[in-house]
Amino acid sequence: MNKQVIHTDLAPQAIGTYSQALKVSNGETVYMSGQIGLDPTTMQMVDGIDAQIQQVFLNLRAVAAASGGSMNDIVKLNIFLTDLDHFALVNEIMANYFEQPYPARAAIGVRALPRDALVEMDAIMVIPG
Repeated sequence: MNKQVIHTDLAPQAIGTYSQALKVSNGETVYMSGQIGLDPTTMQMVDGIDAQIQQVFLNLRAVAAASGGSMNDIVKLNIFLTDLDHFALVNEIMANYFEQPYPARAAIGVRALPRDALVEMDAIMVIPG
């Protein structure tokens, strides 16, 4: 299996032992690491749930572009929330970043996330060949 590391300065730098994304095999499938609401310029968490959701989508979009794809190439999106009451807000904001057909998706309530984030998302993207 061929693995290509994907990196962009337009998304936060890895804060652990992981890559922003990996493109594998035939170069069409990209596994994107979880993104939290870190501003890639300051590496500080943005304030509030609205801003964090927006920043997570911006970070995912930057990694998708660095991989040679777009948000509409995402086929699976996992959403982790410390408060599932924010799920409706995720749906509302998500509509600004995706077109139909929307990706398959899971939303999971969790107790805590890195850096006290309120939301984290990871994704699998398939770039048309």
